[in-house]
Amino acid sequence: MDRRPARGHRRVPHTADVRVEAWAPSRAECLAEAVTAVVASFADTGGLTPTGTAGFDVPAGRDEDLLVAVLDEVVFRLETEGTLPVATEVTGTSDGGLRVRWRTTGTDAVEAVGAVPKAVALHGLRFGRDATGWSCAVTLDV
Repeated sequence: MDRRPARGHRRVPHTADVRVEAWAPSRAECLAEAVTAVVASFADTGGLTPTGTAGFDVPAGRDEDLLVAVLDEVVFRLETEGTLPVATEVTGTSDGGLRVRWRTTGTDAVEAVGAVPKAVALHGLRFGRDATGWSCAVTLDV
């Protein structure tokens, strides 16, 4: 019997890099949970009040490609703007793409708790429906 909550994430052991899993009832919620999992792998955002907002659209593609695009954006904005998402909202678009909206904070406001990701690895990438909704697993190069 699966006793995990309907929505959540966890870090799983990996030899050299960081691997996270996320799950939720819907595709959009699972993507949002994956963002939370990635950020939680290296930063403690608990109790923070977001100081900004950001948004972007992802064109239609395979589910795995959508996951990579969203997580790549986390890494990109971290490196180029020094910001990271504190809260994520994902909605599907009529053409099969995504609209992602973040409430953000600066990296100077968070405590580092792990290695900062440099890229999303394609090896072992998984994203799709499962028995209870949607789930994903992704490895981050650090």
